[in-house]
Amino acid sequence: MIRNIIAVIVGILAGGVVNMGIITLGPMVIPSPPGVDMSTMEGIAAAMPLMQAKHFLVPFLAHALGSFVGALVAALIAVSHKMGIALGIGAFTMLGGIIAALMIPAPLWFEAVDIIFAYIPTAWIAGKLATSGRG
Repeated sequence: MIRNIIAVIVGILAGGVVNMGIITLGPMVIPSPPGVDMSTMEGIAAAMPLMQAKHFLVPFLAHALGSFVGALVAALIAVSHKMGIALGIGAFTMLGGIIAALMIPAPLWFEAVDIIFAYIPTAWIAGKLATSGRG
């Protein structure tokens, strides 16, 4: 049981590091529109009308890969209930995504795609990978 608890904690931390790493490095790959301040909630809200679909690729990948890595790490460390733990990590990260969606005025299409495809599906894939070959 202790190892499963550690698995959850390490999984959440690993997923968070991946998420924040991608969010931090993302503007180097897809720069924000000129003249916008993405360092504050107010700046992000003001920038939304200037955002194109390409600007939402980095946040989606950050959420999907953060959920995937967190779930995979947790499921690999866990000694039992690997799929349940992986899906729990996905649910935890999805809760964070829902909270962010309530705070950041992103387009509805992005919020829907993000919530539906970024969290639980990637955690499920991670859980399947972690349990493959184990019955």
